[in-house]
Formats: sequence, C-alpha cells, structure tokens
Amino acid sequence: MFSAKNLSPQQLSATTALIIALPISVGIYYFEPVFWIALISFFIVFFGSFGLILFMVQQFVYRKIKLIYKLIYQTKASKREEFYYKNILPQKSIDEVREDVEKWARQKGTEIEVLQQNEIYRKEFLQNLSHELKTPIFAIQGYVDTLLNGALENPTVNKKFLSSTSRNVDRLVNLVDDLDEISRLEGGEQLLYTENFVIQDLVKEVYDSLTLKAEAKQIRLTIKKGCEVPLTVNADKEKIRQVLINLVDNAIKYGKQNGLIEASAYKIDGKKILIEISDDGAGIAEEHLGRIFERFYRTDTARSRKVGGSGLGLAICKHIIEAHRQVIHVRSAIDVGTTFGFTLRSKKD
Repeated sequence: MFSAKNLSPQQLSATTALIIALPISVGIYYFEPVFWIALISFFIVFFGSFGLILFMVQQFVYRKIKLIYKLIYQTKASKREEFYYKNILPQKSIDEVREDVEKWARQKGTEIEVLQQNEIYRKEFLQNLSHELKTPIFAIQGYVDTLLNGALENPTVNKKFLSSTSRNVDRLVNLVDDLDEISRLEGGEQLLYTENFVIQDLVKEVYDSLTLKAEAKQIRLTIKKGCEVPLTVNADKEKIRQVLINLVDNAIKYGKQNGLIEASAYKIDGKKILIEISDDGAGIAEEHLGRIFERFYRTDTARSRKVGGSGLGLAICKHIIEAHRQVIHVRSAIDVGTTFGFTLRSKKD
C-alpha cells in the first residue's frame, strides 16, 4: 500500500515531478492537440523536475541529515561510513531516519540513567569507604596519642591500649585485603582452580572453624535433614570455602541467641547443585534485599559496625560465585530469618 510517510527521496522526487508534469502536458495538449508534442513535453518536464527536485533534496535535506548522523555517532567518518552516507543513507525515507534518531535518543537516555545511577553508587561507595577507613584510623590515633602523653608508663592501661590499637590495625589490614580481593575479582584477574569435592564435607570444615564464635551465642550449626547424602561439585574449593565462611560468619553475627544455622544442598538437575545457608535471626527488610550484595552496603549501619567486618563480605561472595558463572540470591523476612543460596556446577567426570 502506498504511504507518503515512507517515501524515499527518489520516490518523493518522482511523485512531485509527476504532479508537476501531468497538468503541464495536459495543458499543452489542450492548446495544441498533438499527442506526440504533449508526450514529449510530459517527459521533458517530468525528468527535468525529477532531477532538480532530487538534487535539491539530496543537497540540502540529506546533507543536514548526514550531519545529524555524524553528531549521533560522534566520529570522523571512515571510508566505509562515507560510502554509507553517499549511497545508503539517501535511500532511506525521512520516516526511517526519524526512527534512527529516536532509537539513538532512547539509547542516550538509557546511558544517562546508568551514569546517574553509577554516580550515586560512586558517591555512596566513597562515603562508606571513607567512614570504614576513618573509624579504625581515628581509634588508632586516639590510643597512640594517649600512650605518648604518658599512658605508656602506666602498666594498667598501656597493654590494653596497645591491644586495642592492634585490633584496629588488623581491621585496617582486613579492609585493604578485602578491597584488593574484590578489585582482582572484578578485574577478572583471579584464576579459578577447579576440582571435584563433596560440598557437605566443606560445610563441616567451615562449621569446625567457626565453632567457637557460634558457641559464644549458643547457636547450633547443622546440616538439614535429608541433605546429608554427599553431593560432589566442581569448583575452586578455597574460593567456595571463603563464600561459606562469609555466609556462616554473617549468620552468626546477626543471628539470635540460642539460634540455629542450617546448611542444605540439593540437586537442581544433572548440571547444577544448589547450596543454601539459613538462619532464624532478625531477617532483612525487603527494601534492602536488592542492594545487599553491594560493597559496603549495610542494612543497619550502627549495628553492622558494632559487630565488625569490612562490609565487603557479601560483595566478595557475589563476585566469586559469578566468576564460576553461577548465581547467588537471598530470601529473608523480618523476625523469621534469612537464607542465602548459590549454585555450583556438578562434578566433572
């Protein structure tokens, strides 16, 4: 079906030339009723008008459109692009050009939104990093100044202050180590040394390493009934150990007194195994769940800093699991508890 909206420059020129030539040739035939004279007049006017209109459209309209395309792509035209501008672009209808410009505008709009979100994230990250660094640095500065101002000679306080200084130095070292770790993970610099191992055995090893922390809050560390059957995964064992330590350690920190931490493992299909760490602690509010894996993001700033940690543990977990080309997720409800789950590839034969 004919549509004036989708006319190319050639079609537009031909249509306009036809509209001009037809009445002129009819007029000539009316005053000089010789068919061949009217026909020749029609062709002369038609082709003359067609050439002139096409030239004007290409020279004035499409030269402007060519500039628009160059501004859109913000680049100096290569030979290939010049060929496009000279041969392909003029074949496009104005409507198609409009669609290209609208598509570009939508892409730029999306890019601006992403940049704005990244800017907000960058500001939050720098603010959080500054706070994480200032807290132990100011503590160290206070203890050292006190010791230099005479407390060093007081045996009842000097050891206590030096121990506190040492703890804050350790906190700084751990923070720097975590930042270095996450930078390598994000940059893809960390190599994975995959092997087959039983995931329940690794969970038990992690439980053993965190037993003292759990006993301090009388929290039981168990493997869910029905999930004792050994499941073999193929992954970087030490990296997955790090993930499990972070998840179980968080569950202990934010778990309730006399609580329960339960690990489970399930076969999803022949290729993947789902591992979950669940607790019956305070839970996480729904509005925080979408950002829980961000660096330094804390659901309760005061409480989180009181229990310690760099604020990078979950971000590191996310990057480790994604480096395995798998996914990690969280489910939680206030006063019910939290479950972190991630998938791993089944054993490799």
